[in-house]
Amino acid sequence: MKILDVDLSVEISGLRLKNPTLLASGIVGTTYELMKKCVKAGASAVVTKSIGLKARKGFPNPTIVGTSCGLINALGLPNPGVKEMSKEIRKLKKDGITVIASIYGFSPSEYVEVAKSVEEAGADALELNISCPHVKEVGVEIGQNPKAAYEVTSSVKSKVNIPVIVKLTPNVTDIISIAKSVEEAGADALTAINTVRAMVIDIDLKMPILAAKIGGLSGPAIKPIAIRCVYEIHKNVKIPIIGCGGIINWQDAIEMLLAGASAIQIGTGILYKGFKIFKEINHGIANYLKNNNLKSIKDLKPIE
Repeated sequence: MKILDVDLSVEISGLRLKNPTLLASGIVGTTYELMKKCVKAGASAVVTKSIGLKARKGFPNPTIVGTSCGLINALGLPNPGVKEMSKEIRKLKKDGITVIASIYGFSPSEYVEVAKSVEEAGADALELNISCPHVKEVGVEIGQNPKAAYEVTSSVKSKVNIPVIVKLTPNVTDIISIAKSVEEAGADALTAINTVRAMVIDIDLKMPILAAKIGGLSGPAIKPIAIRCVYEIHKNVKIPIIGCGGIINWQDAIEMLLAGASAIQIGTGILYKGFKIFKEINHGIANYLKNNNLKSIKDLKPIE
């Protein structure tokens, strides 16, 4: 993809993308219609809402609360199950859309079963959600444990032929150890980061607003955390990183690329600016590259 005679195309572990912007896994990645809308708006690929083996209702309402610096959600991984979501993937693939299926499980065998199903449906890559901050079996027992993260990654990697991307949690004391562990397990790339554990209390009711009490914070407040995580990971692993967390404009995107990301994901930013955010960020990146006498996004080197 060229804007202003600047090449924005990127390649991540065999995935060729026309530009570095992807839809992040989340509320928007639930249906064929919404995901296709993101691609029409300029996204090079979509990451689905996290898919499990069976349908899951998630947590009761309220599940989302706004703050002055972002959103906190505790949805509880609601999804219709892999059989139904595979139908959405097939429809996207008929339109030639690059699809990364976000999957989760409560054991390595569950991850494998879901992975094989979405691969059969046509998914171009997998994103292993081992980092959900409000479902402990996924975000704590796997995502915060290097050995468990290794086991899930290696199990899936041994059973599929498409790239395996692992989404990391920032809710650890040492994100590098997790990154290295999944790299050793065969991960093709990493996504950093998922949301940050957070909480809001209603001072009149004197109780947490979210039904699950604790959720995950997304939006501008977590961008500096995401930048730091991407920078540290980039210094310690060799596989590509997709930066995610708080990106709402092209300056945020450039910052993430300079930290060491090869591409970026946008989620909460859509709620701030609408679907046009993909086009705006791509044009902003192109202008930045042109103003810095760079002909390709590949010429933008991470900082030391």
